[in-house]
Amino acid sequence: MSEFDPKALRSALASYMTGVTVVTALSPSGEPVGFTANSFTSVSLDPPLLLVCPGKHLSSFDVFASAQKFAVNILAEGQEQVSNIFASSKEDRFAQISWHPNKHGCPLIDGAAAQFSCDLHQAVEAGDHLILIGQITNFHNATKPGLGYCRDGYFSLSQERRSEAPVTKDTKIVAAALVEHEGHLCVLNKTDGHHLPSVHVADRAGARTAMANQLAQLKISAELGPVYSVFDDSEEATHVTVFRARLNADADGSGFELWPIGSSALTELPAPANSAMMRRYQQEYRNNQFGLYIGDAVRGEVHHTEPTNA
Repeated sequence: MSEFDPKALRSALASYMTGVTVVTALSPSGEPVGFTANSFTSVSLDPPLLLVCPGKHLSSFDVFASAQKFAVNILAEGQEQVSNIFASSKEDRFAQISWHPNKHGCPLIDGAAAQFSCDLHQAVEAGDHLILIGQITNFHNATKPGLGYCRDGYFSLSQERRSEAPVTKDTKIVAAALVEHEGHLCVLNKTDGHHLPSVHVADRAGARTAMANQLAQLKISAELGPVYSVFDDSEEATHVTVFRARLNADADGSGFELWPIGSSALTELPAPANSAMMRRYQQEYRNNQFGLYIGDAVRGEVHHTEPTNA
């Protein structure tokens, strides 16, 4: 029996950034089953092997434990909801998405970045999971960017690259962080009031490094996650990049305050925060479905990575 705190161990493992897949198969009665997994790995090119790890807690575990054929769908940017459906929905999951069967009937999800049809090569029990090693018999590559996941949020590399586009010469560049901890947000109490952790940045592409260094200087032990909001504040002549972050378990709690994420006071924080962004953040936190905002302080687009075929 492990002596690790399961919650702390899960949090540590979740710091590894992965793609997102949906693994599918057919039950003995011919019903399609599937689950969301980021435990996916390419194993070998000769022979062509991959692996996935269904957990024994899955309602469809017995199907996958006895399956001789299965399929792996690597989700594309824009398929966050597909991932959510197969991670949590108790209804008919396949009625909520667009898919088609491969020649053995295993569902292939339309719009995926890549799809792999597999024969079972080997199954290995490993703790509370089963390692399914599949030999690839067919595949399709749509050459789309894959959907990313880290800790409790999805991220889009192509959208983050858009956020690093050049700004005008006279624009100040600022990075800020929404540092989360168990339903609370880290807020600094400075002589001129409360603020989000932030820092002036010399170059837009260096915002992540600058923010990470600033958190360390503020003695806030946290891991930066995906970009959450990118906007231009014309009144302040400032370009702002806001990251989501997660407070580490070993943080000492000094130098900042923890405010409930639902607190109305968060919507009154001064720049680089703004009330519209904070209200959106509060709503998305409640729904556990985050998007990337790109625009200005008044209007812009929220890229929620909605499903393309659902």
